[in-house]
Amino acid sequence: MIKREISQKILDLAEKFPVITVTGPRQSGKTTLLKNLFGDLFYASLENPETRMFAIQDPRNFLQQYSNGGIIDEAQLVPELFSYIQGIVDQSGKTGQFILSGSQSFLLHDRISQSLAGRTAIFRLLPFSFSELRKADQLLPSYEANIFQGFFPRLYDKKIDPPDFYPNYIQTYLERDVRSLQNIHDLNLFVRFLGLCAGRVGQLLDYTSLANDCGVSYNTVKAWISVLEASYIVFLLQPHHTNFSKRLVKRPKLYFYDTGLCCSLLHIEKGSQLNTHYLKGSLFENLILSEFLKRRYNQGKASNLYFWRDHRGMEIDLIIEHVNGITPVEIKSSKTWDRDFFMNLEKWNGYSGNLPENSHVVYGGDENFKNSRGTVHSWNSVDTLDL
Repeated sequence: MIKREISQKILDLAEKFPVITVTGPRQSGKTTLLKNLFGDLFYASLENPETRMFAIQDPRNFLQQYSNGGIIDEAQLVPELFSYIQGIVDQSGKTGQFILSGSQSFLLHDRISQSLAGRTAIFRLLPFSFSELRKADQLLPSYEANIFQGFFPRLYDKKIDPPDFYPNYIQTYLERDVRSLQNIHDLNLFVRFLGLCAGRVGQLLDYTSLANDCGVSYNTVKAWISVLEASYIVFLLQPHHTNFSKRLVKRPKLYFYDTGLCCSLLHIEKGSQLNTHYLKGSLFENLILSEFLKRRYNQGKASNLYFWRDHRGMEIDLIIEHVNGITPVEIKSSKTWDRDFFMNLEKWNGYSGNLPENSHVVYGGDENFKNSRGTVHSWNSVDTLDL
């Protein structure tokens, strides 16, 4: 098993909270991780029809199995359990008594807010990070290879080729998650919608354009984007609010949690095809942003990532917000250093008063260095950055 960086934080908070909740994409390794961390606890998956029926029909008796603690997988499938769990943990006073997991964030969080608020620590487990793969000597040598391969554990555990893995993943996702989150009658149309989203990776989210191209209503597109967010297929990067007296865009940008999945939806069949693909820059941007996001989630923290763009199109790819300020980062897929990489950062610094020593570029090359305009980081070092 490749060690997950989130492990120690989960163990620490399991000694302080009665309930631990872990959400994340299907097949991101939640069950493997929790069984590894809490192997002495009773385990049940509510995806099993018989187990789910038992939990629905007799929740008190079902939960008696957990008198000494236990793991409940896909817990959002039986929301009635949450009220009973609340009563049990309030009475017992034990920490780490229930470990819940689920692949549908909105449903799970809705149930938690109703019954377990203040009683659970919530974590998000995404597929492997650069750091996790590097420590296991599994990180691929080029960023193109990593974009195409993606980061789901089964790709590495079972040595599955991406063209064999992702179509089956998408089919499982459609059958198990999409139908349960929303009553979508035409799954072929939803697959087309997924492909259209992949073709807009790294772009401002335009509901109207998606609706027109897919032949559905504006409200349907909004609902379907929510489905993709809830099941950890896409995330929306929000614009930063600081305007410096500039008019700013208000729409978020669309990214995928896993670049390999996005490549599959774009019908990319070989990593070498990325070299001339029109979305290579956007996919590289997606790769780097998802690494920053994994770093936050693996520390048990919420996202602090944004972008900045004014109405004329001047943009900073990534704004990292801290308590004491913000850090701008530009992301460039080119493997050759170019002085123009700092052009937008210097304009933004003029607006904001940000200093060159707090200006950063992540690019597709292998060098790390500083100059008078800021700091340049290789894609291969992004998991070591503390920005």
